[in-house]
Amino acid sequence: MSAPDPIKSRNSPKAAREAAPRPDKAGPGERQNHRKAARQFLDSPEHAKSHDTRVWAMRQRRDTAAETIDEWEALRDLASQIKTHALTHLDDYLEQFADNAAANGVHVHWAGDAADHNRIVHEIFKDHGVKKVIKSKSMLMEECGFRHYMEGVGIDIVETDLGERIQQLDAEDPSHVVVPSVHKMRSDVAEVFSKTIGSDPDNDDAYYLTEQQRQHTRPLILDADAGMTGANFAVAETGGFVVCTNEGNADLSANVPDLHVASIGIEKIVPKRSDMGVFIRLLSRSALGSPITQYTSHFRSPKPGGEMHIVLVDNGRSKRLGQERFWSSLKCIRCGACMNTCPVFRRSGGLSYGATYTGPLGLILDPSIDAYRYSNLPFASTLNGSCTNVCPVKINIHEQIFEWRKVLAEDDQIPWTKRKTLAAAGEVLANPKSYRTAVKSAHSALKYLPGWAIYNKLNAWGQVRDFPDVPAEGTFHDWYKKNRMPADAATQGDH
Repeated sequence: MSAPDPIKSRNSPKAAREAAPRPDKAGPGERQNHRKAARQFLDSPEHAKSHDTRVWAMRQRRDTAAETIDEWEALRDLASQIKTHALTHLDDYLEQFADNAAANGVHVHWAGDAADHNRIVHEIFKDHGVKKVIKSKSMLMEECGFRHYMEGVGIDIVETDLGERIQQLDAEDPSHVVVPSVHKMRSDVAEVFSKTIGSDPDNDDAYYLTEQQRQHTRPLILDADAGMTGANFAVAETGGFVVCTNEGNADLSANVPDLHVASIGIEKIVPKRSDMGVFIRLLSRSALGSPITQYTSHFRSPKPGGEMHIVLVDNGRSKRLGQERFWSSLKCIRCGACMNTCPVFRRSGGLSYGATYTGPLGLILDPSIDAYRYSNLPFASTLNGSCTNVCPVKINIHEQIFEWRKVLAEDDQIPWTKRKTLAAAGEVLANPKSYRTAVKSAHSALKYLPGWAIYNKLNAWGQVRDFPDVPAEGTFHDWYKKNRMPADAATQGDH
């Protein structure tokens, strides 16, 4: 098929375009410096504004969609209860799922960690002489470093999801669990495609770019030796699994080649097929504000003449299940609603987290994967609780973020400077008199000191925002003592 005629770019000339930010990612044995990486993202103001606008729009659409369902909160309650039941009986439901899948003609494998997963899939591919693979979006495979592993053994992996393909061609990690390239602008995609698939670098029309990707990828799909998918849900009752997409690429990955391999985290198990009536109604509304994904595909057995393998992956999930304060994070259905509402994520971009899982979700998952590497992440939160309020399965996300802060402090996983700063702040906040003295001193400093003395390299807060004007009446405590507190109480001093 020939490519369509290019559509004239609506953007400014290429020379005037802002370069896409590429925040630093920690190397082996290093801590991810979220503050520094976020600063690098914010140094590209057009991208920062675009990212904030796009992500917040998804949160707004989520609210609109939720308001159309009278039983929305009842659905959230029920979904949370189903996941609690499944996770507290996980061993039984995993055995039931594996038995039923095997009865359906599926080969079932068990992977203890990421290395096991990659080795098992590699063995399957070697047995079938596979050299070219197409795959749909899977955060689990990202978590396992699957694509990079396969590149190292000479097997070509092609992402078929548009956002994931953009990120793959740009040699960059996904920044969001649902919309992997949401941090990019159309001009960025035009530049990436021009360098990798030969499209017009000055044409950033979305329809043109999408069609260019389609024309480039379709031959690779038709020529693939195997296809891979993840799974949004795995149903113990049937041994089948469900994949939700908006592009139909999972159906192509599963059905065009004769070999289909599905990588599924063990926490994706739900007891019954009827449970899908709850989760499907919640998933896309929470993620994008749409009533349902364009393709909700149910897979149970190999296609005629084909072969299907399922790899059930633990990779730390059993350990997390045994953690009283954090096990409920396994309820997550990867909708991204917590990211879309988080003021820190919206303004710092997903790549600043330097991890597979970003935003509030990453703050409670990443430290369980590598406490040292991601020890800074739980502090990248205001603890405002909005993430918990929008979670479709009612995970207490903000409370777990706070709990991780305590765990990291107890385990000495916090940098020395942060430990000393927090200890000093704790002393001040624990003493009302000291706190009020500090606040009054800060007010005086803001009122009388010159700007250069306040906005400097030592003041991280002031590097990206202005301090509010000092109120004429001083602190709230001063106002209250003057206007509301009884005279006899006011004379007794601070309490």
